[in-house]
Amino acid sequence: MSEYFHQGNRQLQDEFDTRRLADRLQGGIIAASINPLDAEFIEAQNMFFLATVDDKGQANCSYKGGNKGLVKVVDETKLAFPIYDGNGLFMSAGNVLVNGEVGLLFVDFEKQARLRVNGFASITANDELLENWPEAKVVVRVKVRETFPNCPRYIHKMALVEESSFVPQTACATPAAPWKKLEIVADVLPDYDAHLAGNEQNVLAAINRN
Repeated sequence: MSEYFHQGNRQLQDEFDTRRLADRLQGGIIAASINPLDAEFIEAQNMFFLATVDDKGQANCSYKGGNKGLVKVVDETKLAFPIYDGNGLFMSAGNVLVNGEVGLLFVDFEKQARLRVNGFASITANDELLENWPEAKVVVRVKVRETFPNCPRYIHKMALVEESSFVPQTACATPAAPWKKLEIVADVLPDYDAHLAGNEQNVLAAINRN
């Protein structure tokens, strides 16, 4: 137990008299596997926040959205999720290739609940799970190091108005992202997006209307 927390954690725990509480919680709620209730919670979410680290140790945080089942619990120590088409920077996926340390934060704003999952991520070409997510570019698999619920008291209660129409679906074509028709990027789009190049003024007008 004493090896779980580093000097920085202990310094603040001692300053605010929470060392005993921290040790109790570490032994009681932090686990090295995903229990059935947490697995159900994870697979019921349609979004999560992903923290990654680059080759210089610099952190990056990203929002990942999709349909319910966006993250698949493979077994009690592994989960997987897709990387969809984005802005072409591949910040999160690229970080995984050079430094697999990741943190995932799941928040249910309607039920005011949240869960953390930390672990080591990897990407394998032509992952067999790709077929679970239409139009996914790659699949990220995470070997779970620790999972634990967070205190929900500061979660604002919010209701879902509608899911994004840009989330890829099996039964219909995915609409093009308006920004990809802007002149600034029209001539550098990858081949699979080259047909999107269009009139910048019309796109700007559409964005403003929305």
